[in-house]
Amino acid sequence: MKKIAVLIEDSFNEFELIYPYYRLKEAGYDSVLVGPEKKAYHSKAELVIESEASISEINFDEFSGVVIPGGYAPDRLRRNQKVLDFVRDMFNKENLVAAICHGGWVLISAEVVNGVTLTGFYSIKDDLKNAGAKYTDEEVVVDGNLITSRGPKDLPVFMREIIKFLDKG
Repeated sequence: MKKIAVLIEDSFNEFELIYPYYRLKEAGYDSVLVGPEKKAYHSKAELVIESEASISEINFDEFSGVVIPGGYAPDRLRRNQKVLDFVRDMFNKENLVAAICHGGWVLISAEVVNGVTLTGFYSIKDDLKNAGAKYTDEEVVVDGNLITSRGPKDLPVFMREIIKFLDKG
């Protein structure tokens, strides 16, 4: 069974964390909530969800991908070097790297966007372009092993592409 990390940090978007987490389980994948620490995190609306593992205790080689939810959690996640190392490792191994909304901030800090085509929440468009990405305003963009979407309304097509990518590998 493929193991997929769903990253969690304070100020996460509830929809962008919960929907992928359970949709992956429904499709037969082992989704794991991974945070900087193993503890309870608060969403933007103060929903409390506990991570199942800390980034420092996971074995990168056990994972087949990572999903980076949005909200303002990505601004916190990108400050953690182990998170960035993990995302870069998944990208370089051509494993799934999926980011939605503000998740692109983590991709920028992990230095995996230069030359790739992607999308994200419109307010980080300039950040993505300044980091060398080719930004496009679409529901979902697939560029190799990188899958990106703009926000909660794009979750159905985002998850459809994620499941398609995982099923073929």
